[in-house]
Amino acid sequence: MSFDGKRLRIAILGIYHESNTFINKPTTLDDFKNSHWLKGDAIAREYRHAFHEIGGMLEVLEENTITAVPVMYAEATPGGTVSAGTYETLLEEMMRGLDAVLPIDGCLVVPHGAGVSEKHPDMDGHWLTLLRQRLGPDMPIIGTLDPHANVSPAMTAATNALIAYSTNPHIDQRETGKKAATLMVETLKGNIRPVQQLIQTPVAISIEQQFTAAEPCKGLYDQAREAAGQPGVLSISILLGFPYADVPEMGSAFIVVTDNKPQLCDRIGMELKDRLIDRRADFVAAKHDIAALLPKMQEWAKPVLLLDMGDNVGGGSPGNSAFLLAAAEAYKMSGCFICIYDPASVAEALKHQPGETFSLSPGNAEGGYMQGETAFTIPVRLLMEADGKFSEDSPRHGGQVNFDMGKIAIVQTGGGNVIMLTSLRVPPFSLRQLTAFGIHPQQFNAVVAKGVNAPIAAYGPVCPTIVQVNTPGVTQADMTRFTYRHRRQPLFPFEQDIK
Repeated sequence: MSFDGKRLRIAILGIYHESNTFINKPTTLDDFKNSHWLKGDAIAREYRHAFHEIGGMLEVLEENTITAVPVMYAEATPGGTVSAGTYETLLEEMMRGLDAVLPIDGCLVVPHGAGVSEKHPDMDGHWLTLLRQRLGPDMPIIGTLDPHANVSPAMTAATNALIAYSTNPHIDQRETGKKAATLMVETLKGNIRPVQQLIQTPVAISIEQQFTAAEPCKGLYDQAREAAGQPGVLSISILLGFPYADVPEMGSAFIVVTDNKPQLCDRIGMELKDRLIDRRADFVAAKHDIAALLPKMQEWAKPVLLLDMGDNVGGGSPGNSAFLLAAAEAYKMSGCFICIYDPASVAEALKHQPGETFSLSPGNAEGGYMQGETAFTIPVRLLMEADGKFSEDSPRHGGQVNFDMGKIAIVQTGGGNVIMLTSLRVPPFSLRQLTAFGIHPQQFNAVVAKGVNAPIAAYGPVCPTIVQVNTPGVTQADMTRFTYRHRRQPLFPFEQDIK
């Protein structure tokens, strides 16, 4: 695609992080380096065939003979607030890279939408605003969002259109990237003129109720899908929100994008908002503690997937809680698998040979124990050690292809439970995290995954029973137990009367 014989050029860039402000340890440059910090052609090599939004963007641009100009993409595993120096470095690198490829005809952006830095609580709104200032008011800027975004007016003011994934677990990221790139192509052709409206609500959907394939979310998505069929509607996004960020934008919201029909944006957005408010009680579920669940597990089809909500790595938790392992050992339950981030225990295990027995205090890693958890020491036998790299080639939450857990050690307790100990934090988004090392869920009575909904895409097909467990930690499911200083009010479920 070209104008005046000149092939169009579209930049692709993003700083992507889901920041949990209730974690004391900041996210640093090393966390981005240990995850995905890519520049130029390396971005296309990593994502061209991935189930990631950048892969979808590249596909559409190439189909339309538009030159994709990947600039920089930096992503770190969810964690604490991004340190000031880290954000400044990423921002400077991204803007320097952008300046080097100008002029361009449009820009595709890949923020998460729940990024928080020490100096800029609305981190995504900040860098998108600077990008708009750099490129000018007439440059089309269109992008994607994670539905766990806490969207600010600054984010939508700085862009022409933002589209969130429509699934949780997020298995439609590539399709969402294709939608964003298609809007860019149609905008450049002059076929559409996108306008968008952010509709914030006085509701924060509880994390355990954010599974989009079941009620109560399913009905909300069905209504949005029906409304999207109206003439002039280009996109409707449901922002479930990320409750672990103490920022004014925290909560659930909607973004409606139309072809130059702002009043239609408002009407559809208010209809969705009214539905959410009227049915808000459905978006908070009962919580189930492990003590009440263990006696019932013998009756359930195996393996049982135990979702450790309080140590949800995808929500920023350290991934080092041994709370459920301790409960299984105390209950004399055998045949349980758990993965724990614990560099110190990996180092201890590497002093031994496979088959040797030694004592270990699993979970005593960076960040310490979860609130309500006590340290315990158990005898273990080393099964194997390995380099923890693996890859995923199926649609999974996060859309990533390559993963690195650092050095790993796999041990078995005297009670017959298996622990995978890792040196780097990796969320449980891929079954290859187990199978690449000869571990198969069917071998176990229970598998612990440190997440809430995201692991279901990978583990659901092999675990006939799925249970969300109410555990302590910096991602505990009951958001009302956290102390917020900046959230908007009123906001359900903190305040009941919000009308």
